Amino acid sequence: MESIISQARKNYHKQLLTSNVLTIDNNNVPSNADKSSELSKFIARHIAEKLMAEVHEKIVGQSSGAKFEQINMEFLLATFPHLQNLRPGKWHITKLGNRNAIKTSSFAQYAHLDSLNAFVRQNAELAASLGNDYMVAPDVVVYRETEEDKVINASKLIVDDNVCTWADLRKENGGLPILHASISAKWTIRSDRAQNSRTEALGLIRNRKGHLPHIVVVTAEPLPSRLASIALGTGDIDCVYHFALPELQEAVLASGAEDSIEMLKILTEGKRLKQLLIILTKQVMM
Repeated sequence: MESIISQARKNYHKQLLTSNVLTIDNNNVPSNADKSSELSKFIARHIAEKLMAEVHEKIVGQSSGAKFEQINMEFLLATFPHLQNLRPGKWHITKLGNRNAIKTSSFAQYAHLDSLNAFVRQNAELAASLGNDYMVAPDVVVYRETEEDKVINASKLIVDDNVCTWADLRKENGGLPILHASISAKWTIRSDRAQNSRTEALGLIRNRKGHLPHIVVVTAEPLPSRLASIALGTGDIDCVYHFALPELQEAVLASGAEDSIEMLKILTEGKRLKQLLIILTKQVMM
C-alpha cells in the first residue's frame, strides 16, 4: 500500500508536467536548465526524462514561477492536514500575493509592521532611512488559528483569567493567527534569486515579535553549485528542499562531474538539502 505522501509526490510531479512548468523545448533544453551551461542542461534533462517530461515550449518567466508556487501549496494541502496526530490545531495553507488580503502583518509576530508602514508612508525621511526591507511577502505560508480556552482546557484546567493573558495562542486574548512556516518557491536559482530568498529570510528574522516561523526554500534548480549558494550555512534559511532530490542525485552521479558530486554530497549529508516530502514530516512540523 502506497503512503499518502508518496502518492502526493507523484501527483506533484504530474502537475508540473501537465501544467507545462517542467518541459523540454525543441532544442532539448529543460525549462529549469541554464542554456549557457552544459552541465545544467545535462542534469536537468536527466531529471526531466526520469519524470517523463513531454516536449513543449518553455513558459515565459513569471507565469512558470506562479504555477510552481501554486503546485507547492497544493502539495502541502494534500498532505499537511493528515498530520493532526503530530501537531493538532486549526491550520491554514495559502499562497500570498498582491491580491491576497492576507499579508505578513496579518500574523501575530508581524502585526506591528502595519503601524510601521503607516508611519513610513507619512514620513519621507523615515522612508528613505528604512526603505521597504521590513516588508516581507513569502510565496506560501502555513499558519495556525488561535485556540479557544475550552480547547486548551479540554482535558484539565490549564489556563484561567489570571494567567497567560498575553499568550498568542489564546483566542480569548484577541490576537492574530500565528505564522508557522514561510515557504519561498524558486523554480531556478540564479545569483540574484538566491539573494532574494536570503533577504526575505532575514526580514522575517529581524522584524518578528515572538516565535520565529520556519523559513524554507523549495526549488527545481539542477546545479549543485547554485543550490549551495543558498543552502550552505546556517542562521537565515532553515533548509532547502529539492523538487526531485533522488532524481537529482542520480543525474549528478551520471554526469561524472566530481565537483558537483562532492558538493551535492556535502549538502545532503549536512542536512542542508532534503527531499520535497520531508518538508512536512520534519521541518514544517517541528
